[in-house]
This record gives sequence, C-alpha cells and structure tokens, in this order.
Amino acid sequence: MKAAIAVAATLMLAGCSSHGVVASDPTHCAKPSADQELALNMADDMANEGRLYASLANLERLPEDLVQVRLRKARVLRLMGRSEAEPLYRSLLGTCLAADGEHGLGQLAAVKNDNASATEHLERAAKMAPTEGKIRNDLGVVYLNQKRIPQARFEFMTAMELQQSDALAALNMVTLLIYQDNWKQAAELASMAKLNPQQIADAQARAERIRGSAPNAATSQANRLEEVVDASSGAVK
Repeated sequence: MKAAIAVAATLMLAGCSSHGVVASDPTHCAKPSADQELALNMADDMANEGRLYASLANLERLPEDLVQVRLRKARVLRLMGRSEAEPLYRSLLGTCLAADGEHGLGQLAAVKNDNASATEHLERAAKMAPTEGKIRNDLGVVYLNQKRIPQARFEFMTAMELQQSDALAALNMVTLLIYQDNWKQAAELASMAKLNPQQIADAQARAERIRGSAPNAATSQANRLEEVVDASSGAVK
C-alpha cells in the first residue's frame, strides 16, 4: 500500500506498479526457459520491494534478446529516472509486448507533462490490451490532467471493474469527484475502497492542482474533506 500511495503522490499512475506482461501478439516472442523465468520473477520481487539496483543487476545476467528481459529493464530504469528506459520500451513495439512498450512510453511522456504524447501512446496501448486495468487507469490520469472529465471517468470506471483489488483507480476517481465538487460520491467511494485519510488528502491536493486553485483559500473544501475522511475512517484498518 505504501508503494501505491507513493505512486499516487506523483502522477497517480498505476504503471509504476506491476510487471504484468500484456501479450498483443504471442507469436513474435520466444518463451523464457524455466531458469530464466525464475530469474525474471526474482527481479520482479526485488523491484516491487524497492530494490531497484539489485533487480537491475539480476536482469543483467539474462539475454537482452528476450523481450521479457527488456520490459523489466525498462521498468526498473524508468523508476530510477534513467533515460535508457525509452529505447528499451521502443524496442518492444512490434513484438508480443507492444502494448507494454506503448504503456511505458506513455508513462515516460506523462512524467514530462507531455500529455499529448502520453495520450497517443496510452490510447494505442489500450486498443492493444483493452482489459489491462493499469493501462486504462493511466490513460484516465492523462485525460484528467487535460480536464477531459467524461473520458477520464470512463477509464477509471473501467479500471476499477477490471482490477477490483487495486485501489489506485478508485483513488483517482475520488480525485475526479472532488475536482467536480461531488463530495458525497467521493465519500462513498473512499469508504468502499477503504482509502485512508492521507490518500484522501492527496486526492484533494491533486484535484486542487488540476483545478488551479490555492489550497489555503479553500476553507469550505477543507471542511468537506473532513467529511470524506470521517466517512471512510471506519473502513480503514
């Protein structure tokens, strides 16, 4: 959960999260051996634990002609903020992991606040892998950054239904609802998703940034935020 909150505090993007492999055309990719699969899983575990350098070191032992290796390397390098991530993501285009490549390129563009490029990459990724909730969530974030509210709502709703155990899309949806001053629905969703007070405060801060309002000038919004926290606090363990 701490990792999810950290992601939410930056761009609310889910893609920094999972190592999920989305196969848009499986015929173009060789399958790793059992030993290679074990090494990939170990590298994934290390990355998910925040041990990025150890993860990268383990990936360096594997052949880079495997697209699965390049995907993991790209993810780790992106989390490190290294420019080498982009060419690795681009090398996945035209392979069975093309959707992952487009997704990663979209994430990189979003970090640079290049919403136009991020939208293009993430829309292509969503067409290739329409049932991948993390892609749909990230596309929703980019739409929300552009104040394309109906499109953002559609993507967040889709992501929530596709990945019901992942609270990140719900957190983004709460942000959207607060942006719209729909505090009642925000409170209901925060309670249902078991969001904690800090997550709700982060959602409000992000909504204010998108709206362009100053946090200190929103006394009534602060009061409403307390109502949302009160509504969800009983669900927080």
